[in-house]
Amino acid sequence: MQKTYSIAEAKSHLGQLVHQVEAGSPVELTRRGHPVAMVVSIRDYERFTTSRPDVWDAVRNLRESCDLEALDIDPDEVFAIERDPSPGKDFTW
Repeated sequence: MQKTYSIAEAKSHLGQLVHQVEAGSPVELTRRGHPVAMVVSIRDYERFTTSRPDVWDAVRNLRESCDLEALDIDPDEVFAIERDPSPGKDFTW
């Protein structure tokens, strides 16, 4: 559950605030009642800031890192896109 503190409250209760964040609960900081910052654990910060490969890079990495033939997996079958051959509904503007 996310807690909210004013900046003044956060200064007075910094140790408690850090324990809450370490336990997995982000803390919102406010100034004059308006949110201005979030305090998050280092684990969450690293998760938010670490770049991730795009989908195509992830697929390429999977294909390179796994011996799909040894697993008896056909990549063309796994990654094939099945489309509905029906023409769909009639539509006019």
